[in-house]
Amino acid sequence: MTDDLPDRDGPVLHREHGSTWWPVLWGPLFCAAGYGVEAMTGPVHRLAWVLLAVTLAGLAAVWVSARRKVCLVELTPSTLRQGRETLAVARITRVTDVGVPVGARPLGGGWTVPKKTTEIPLELADGLVVLGWARDPAALVAELTKLVDRNRERPS
Repeated sequence: MTDDLPDRDGPVLHREHGSTWWPVLWGPLFCAAGYGVEAMTGPVHRLAWVLLAVTLAGLAAVWVSARRKVCLVELTPSTLRQGRETLAVARITRVTDVGVPVGARPLGGGWTVPKKTTEIPLELADGLVVLGWARDPAALVAELTKLVDRNRERPS
């Protein structure tokens, strides 16, 4: 759904990052705690703790980076980006009072909407219903509704 999209114009109206960078610090913090416990009880294996901290931080950084791409929600006046998929706002005809048919496809390229997000059914111009999603669905629906209403008021 990325073909025939208008150029990205205007500000970002709504954005949700898929993850924060805090999980990258968890591994090194646990290693520091382990280092401290080991220092109180006997000889310390500094190199092992440093290598483990770097390895855990690196693995977490890869996970966070992927999650920030796959679970990104970004709305501009012309496009809605959900994960790896971008949809032209002009294709959306209804945001509220849309029923969810069985088998409605989630946006973003996954089989389901990401965890900790809420489904937002969107009706497209061709009658197809797709599932958008957001952690703050009320804010996304409010911004999308403004854009869809504005598009509806413009003469074709």
